[in-house]
Amino acid sequence: MTTPAGTHMDDPRRRDSSVLLRHLVALAVVASVGLAPACGPAATTSAPAPAAAPAVSPDTWASVDGRTISRDTVEKAYRRVADIDRPASDEEALAAKLAVLNDLILQDILVAKARELAIEAPDADIEAAISQAKQGMTDEVFQKELSRRSLAVADVRDSVRRDLLAQKVIEREITSKIGVADQEVTTFFNANRDQFNLKEDAHRVGQIVITTAREPQLTNRTGDDAATPEAAIAKVKMLMSRLEAGAAFSDLAMDYSEDPESAPRGGDLGLVPASQLRQAPAALRDVVLKAEPGTVNVVSSDAGHIMVLVLAHERAGQRDLTMPEVRQGITDTLRVRKEQLLRTAYLTTIRGNAKVENYLAQRVLADRGVMPSLVSAPPGQ
Repeated sequence: MTTPAGTHMDDPRRRDSSVLLRHLVALAVVASVGLAPACGPAATTSAPAPAAAPAVSPDTWASVDGRTISRDTVEKAYRRVADIDRPASDEEALAAKLAVLNDLILQDILVAKARELAIEAPDADIEAAISQAKQGMTDEVFQKELSRRSLAVADVRDSVRRDLLAQKVIEREITSKIGVADQEVTTFFNANRDQFNLKEDAHRVGQIVITTAREPQLTNRTGDDAATPEAAIAKVKMLMSRLEAGAAFSDLAMDYSEDPESAPRGGDLGLVPASQLRQAPAALRDVVLKAEPGTVNVVSSDAGHIMVLVLAHERAGQRDLTMPEVRQGITDTLRVRKEQLLRTAYLTTIRGNAKVENYLAQRVLADRGVMPSLVSAPPGQ
């Protein structure tokens, strides 16, 4: 199974460390002071007690700048991504719902930003995204899968609409503003010149990994995770169709690859030396050695599938900036690095500027994690 890739992969040199975002919540305390009159008998007065904050409904699990995120919203989002074929313990389910809620909080902030920027998600874009989400399923199979998860098409449409709005905000505020100057490319090359001197033949390789089980850590941009063998096969078919339609391999890897290391780099494995390639599994080694540059082949096993892009066979020797692939590789690497940095800074900033109350997290702490009524909620409640 092959298709033209139509894109250059990043030329990885120094790997960026993953960043853990820490969100700081400030607590303001206001004191009221009683005043004594200037003359006459000593007396004290006290300010009236502040009105008690209205009770928060148990079905309100968070608020963001006055907008509420309901229990039902979190439960539906959880059912969309949960591995329903492997029942989770109460603790696992509650931890997963906390993670889902945290994502929904950030998404809510981005959707509000989309309204501020007059960004819209047209119906045509929503339908196209739903078709991709179906991953090659027929309408009947897709409807059965929704029924298994106690979801309706309207739930999917709303989720996709919010996802698209959040993505469009990132594209407008971050991606569209990233540029790489020629001097930056030259500086990078000069600082890493020795790494462009190949001691042996090598292949420039990229990958998109799709596994058949739920991944504990996802770093792709969409959060997409094929959790069953059937879903993994459908996902491969969907991605191959998008490649044939002209999608860039690196974009699909960042959006859908389930490998936490290479997904943020657009699936980039860089230059794989011949000596390292000889140690790879036979099926993977043969694909790399025999594939025509610029094609994608799928290597499958019981654990899942690897979509392998072979870009070029590089001969041993010194490479320089007169080679288009070297310049483009460095440019792509610097662009990805900037996007990761600016995205992290932007999301941290807008989250820090929002007034967020995570009531679910507060209740979990108050009840020391024992909240069966929240874990075992019936669908739709």
